[in-house]
Amino acid sequence: MDLPRSRDEFIKILDQEHQWPTWYLFKFIVPRGKEDMVVALFPEGDTSIKASSKGNYRSVTSKVMMSSAQEVLEIYEKAGHIEGVLAL
Repeated sequence: MDLPRSRDEFIKILDQEHQWPTWYLFKFIVPRGKEDMVVALFPEGDTSIKASSKGNYRSVTSKVMMSSAQEVLEIYEKAGHIEGVLAL
């Protein structure tokens, strides 16, 4: 899948791939010490955290019921304000 070039394109791709509401899997790579900030984005999600082999990073994975592509985008935008976070 090609990476979207705009918010509208991302929403369009999500709408083509999913029927809302649906379970959506988020995965982020987070610098150690910032994982709680990402976990806070998913108060009702099934979230797990795993340390990297050297312990400098954490993988945060959360499966959350999302009602729309816009709601998914909002999570990614909030995560984008956390320094050092990478979305997978």
